[in-house]
Amino acid sequence: MNQRAINCFITGRVQGVGFRMATSKKSESLGITGWVRNLDDGRVEVYACGNKAMLGEFRKWLGHGPGMAKVINVECAAADYSETKDFSIR
Repeated sequence: MNQRAINCFITGRVQGVGFRMATSKKSESLGITGWVRNLDDGRVEVYACGNKAMLGEFRKWLGHGPGMAKVINVECAAADYSETKDFSIR
């Protein structure tokens, strides 16, 4: 399996709206591992590992997030792959 990793920063109304929990649930449904965390500047950061198709679908979902979120921008870049066993909320 050709595993890849991406690191994303999501801007908008993404804290206090269940974004991290919904991201964790979405990642589990796609078989993606990694983590999500809130940043002090109001953004959310995501590190995700999976195959190209999974990550593409996940990246698309990050563009809107859960219902209460209002995503303004998503910036993702390829990241060094680091094997993770699950998806955690930090």
